[in-house]
Amino acid sequence: MHKNSIVLALVFFLALAVVSASRGQYIPNAPFKPQVFAVPDFTLKDLQGKTFRMSAQLGKPVLIFFGTTWCPGCRAEIPKYKKVYETYSPKGLEVIYINIMEPAKKVARFAQANALPYRTLLDEDGSVGAAYNAIGVPMMILVDKNGAVVKVGFSSSQMPLDKVLPVK
Repeated sequence: MHKNSIVLALVFFLALAVVSASRGQYIPNAPFKPQVFAVPDFTLKDLQGKTFRMSAQLGKPVLIFFGTTWCPGCRAEIPKYKKVYETYSPKGLEVIYINIMEPAKKVARFAQANALPYRTLLDEDGSVGAAYNAIGVPMMILVDKNGAVVKVGFSSSQMPLDKVLPVK
């Protein structure tokens, strides 16, 4: 019985020490400072063989759409993504589609068959998708004019485009 009392008292004091040590980390009404993540820079070729460099886009917002030709969700997003392009591209939004790990000829046929109006980039080795943690498709990333991530989502309807485009 005496042994149980000692163990119980030891557990109680240990728990009390943990609670009192962690109490100093809580600061009521502390101002919240959101984490701002800058997008990794990359350079890719588009279907016309022209180079696209992410760092050259500083000063304008960018909507990045990671996808593949075989992805049903990516295909379902095409009409929505075209609407975003038609609506926001004239206002200064750079809209790009990055195809992950497929041959250029296949992607070119897909882009032509679907009349993709936005720039289509080829990430043939998947390195850009990996740098952006694209573990599934479709995946969209909205980047502000300073190169910071505003939102990561799986549908264009989740993108707060009004946050990155000036109100006129």
